[in-house]
Amino acid sequence: MTIAATAPGVPAYVLISGPEGVLAERALASTLEQLRAAHPDIEVIRQAAQTYSAGEVAIHASPSLFGGAKVIVVQDLDEAAEELQTDLLDLLAAPAEDVWLVVTHKSGARGKKVLDTLKKSGARVLECPAIKTDRDKSDFITHEFRAARRKATPDAVRALIEAVGKDVRELAAAAAQLVADTEGVIDEGVVQRYHGGKVEATGFRVADAAVAGQAGEALRLLRHAIATGVDPVPIVAVLASQLRMLVKVGSAGRGSSAQLAKSLGMAPWQVDKARRSINGWDAEGLGVAIQAVAAADFEVKGGGRDPVYAVERAILSITAARHGR
Repeated sequence: MTIAATAPGVPAYVLISGPEGVLAERALASTLEQLRAAHPDIEVIRQAAQTYSAGEVAIHASPSLFGGAKVIVVQDLDEAAEELQTDLLDLLAAPAEDVWLVVTHKSGARGKKVLDTLKKSGARVLECPAIKTDRDKSDFITHEFRAARRKATPDAVRALIEAVGKDVRELAAAAAQLVADTEGVIDEGVVQRYHGGKVEATGFRVADAAVAGQAGEALRLLRHAIATGVDPVPIVAVLASQLRMLVKVGSAGRGSSAQLAKSLGMAPWQVDKARRSINGWDAEGLGVAIQAVAAADFEVKGGGRDPVYAVERAILSITAARHGR
């Protein structure tokens, strides 16, 4: 009877499950690092599901002339044809000595029998869930700083997301840069120094000023953003997002920021920000503002002749709709 491979801390089978690419890459890198620590000369064999030819797994799993440990990395099982799934099931039914199997699977039902067999065979499952909501992104960045043994304020996390955008890979790179280039607590001022131009050139500052009823400041920031190459479309998208947050938080009732954030799929700092911004707004005013942004959205996406003017008009409508200015 052939015994499946074992290494300190790494079982014979590892399943990396979930759609978040950054997390999946890190899980794979960590697994390979552990295997190399136990077997410095281990051979890494990568198999892409899209280009797989029947029988390759068996060939790679068979003992080589010179022996030695191997790890077969099968990427994107969720895109695998029947041939790859069959070959993996055959390998799982008859484990090869000194051969590890690492499988990545983003989502979906394809490859389910292989997944079930891996789990029943004692595979280590490393979850890589999608990082979608603003709360997810805030938690991700906060964890990045914590893992690097650095403290970052909630305002710094917010500013970084607004400055860099919501691409997880870019957020991770920006956090790593701040950790490497700075010392002490990372606050909003630190983020501003590194990404100040980006922050001012995004729709977030425009939206903050508009929602606060500051027409002149909102228009100034808008013109600065346009002058630095920002497209009107994402600016309108941020305006719409900010107004939706006001509606969600305003209608959510009482509760702690953390409780509301969890139920609304937001970050706690977003709840706090919306609560501060909701003063001066009522349901009628929010309705008018949302309609103005919807009209601007139509115009900047091709329905109007002058996208910039459409955004300016929306800003003036938003600031006029706010009461108690």
